[in-house]
Amino acid sequence: MCGRFSISLAPEDMSQFFEAVAVNDTPDVPNYNVCPTDAVHTLSYQRGQRWLAPMRWGFIPNWYKTPTDGPLLINARAETIAEKPAFRIACRERRAVIIASGFYEWTREGDTRLPWYITRADAAPLAFAAVWQEWRAKGTGGDLFRTAAIVTTGANAPMSAIHHRMPVILEPDDVALWLGEMGKGAATLMRAAPDDALTWHRVDKAVNSNRATGPVLIEPVDD
Repeated sequence: MCGRFSISLAPEDMSQFFEAVAVNDTPDVPNYNVCPTDAVHTLSYQRGQRWLAPMRWGFIPNWYKTPTDGPLLINARAETIAEKPAFRIACRERRAVIIASGFYEWTREGDTRLPWYITRADAAPLAFAAVWQEWRAKGTGGDLFRTAAIVTTGANAPMSAIHHRMPVILEPDDVALWLGEMGKGAATLMRAAPDDALTWHRVDKAVNSNRATGPVLIEPVDD
């Protein structure tokens, strides 16, 4: 799974790297502890244009009456995304990319959760495959907002030492296909990253709290 990540890239740099038009209300950066339900930097392709805009991390199916009407859907499994009622239309029609600098996973030592920080080995931004859904509370006339889930798959061999799942990480050249700019074939991208694509190091247990902040969260520790 992917349950926490960081983003330190400026929106203008994201926009340039991914060749997208940024809206004015992108989330603040840096954020070294992006948590479920936070607004995240998301790419989508609409009206013939690639956009960088915020979405809520936590997909809300259109039958939910409130955001807490069912499970918090922060991840969508690649193996079942095409059949799950919550995701099957979105995976055909509303694919997105969530941008990150790195993400966290945990191993266990007895009763202690040990956090790891994972980045691309080439230091490029991470492009997580995602799906999105517009949602508004039924019968309220309230604001319409966009929600997203990160697509996950089985871990590659090196990553499996930390966790048995990992986000689907797109190469820059594959972003257009995933977003639907280049026709069909996006399903072929729902696979584990190459074994040499990622690197990681242990970080302080402070990040075990979703309230922790600051660049210290991604600094290496020895213990």
